[in-house]
Amino acid sequence: MSNQPPSPSQQWNAQHYDEQISFVSQLGRGVVALLNPQPGERILDLGCGTGDLAEEISRTGAECTGIDYSQDMIDQAKVKYPSLQFRQADGEVFRLEAGEQPYDAVFSNAALHWMKRPELVVESVWLALRPGGRFVAEFGGAGNVGRIVQAICREMENLGLDWKSRYPWYFPTIGEYASILEQQGFRVGFAELFDRPTRLSDGDNGMRHWLQAFAGTFLKGLSTQEKEQVVDSCIRELRPSLFNGEYWEADYRRIRVHAVKPV
Repeated sequence: MSNQPPSPSQQWNAQHYDEQISFVSQLGRGVVALLNPQPGERILDLGCGTGDLAEEISRTGAECTGIDYSQDMIDQAKVKYPSLQFRQADGEVFRLEAGEQPYDAVFSNAALHWMKRPELVVESVWLALRPGGRFVAEFGGAGNVGRIVQAICREMENLGLDWKSRYPWYFPTIGEYASILEQQGFRVGFAELFDRPTRLSDGDNGMRHWLQAFAGTFLKGLSTQEKEQVVDSCIRELRPSLFNGEYWEADYRRIRVHAVKPV
């Protein structure tokens, strides 16, 4: 069991997420292809957000249930896709509900890097799967959004704040994460770390939307003026390297894995 403290609380705005961060679900379609859901399979979407990929999985004929830590996300998912099952749950310690059958697969896109106790997540996934079931996931890997992180942390230091205590992410190497999976008993069949520069939405406003959506833990407790100062300073610092005059491109680096629980 990890001795890391629980992750700082990240607040989510489901409407802003759908309006300005929809690229997360769009880019997750490649992970759905790796999952290769089959008609009749029972699949759990871990960190389902507002439900877009759960709905895409369900269109293959699989039965997909979504869970997410954010009640706001779950409420939005239920409104958007009322025929699907969604429930609030902590990805680090979730368990099957009474009478619930194990799943054929657990799927996760762009969520695991918010869970800073990966050993607990992997144990929870293991317990949710039937023997022979698979775990397919993509999330931020070592070096993910490196320039953005540097800019945020520098601004925290300028304000005299300890950014380490506010740091919300877990970005492992392939070796680190594959080892955790194998220690749990998974057979890792595929693991890849790759750069994926990601175009942000809404032109010149793209980085501001990104910081508003994902940097909330860093900004928690700051005054409105301090928050604006941090965001504006980050944008100025990042503009020469991540803005091409037309749109922002975040320096994403992703891990993609496919692992099986042996029979």
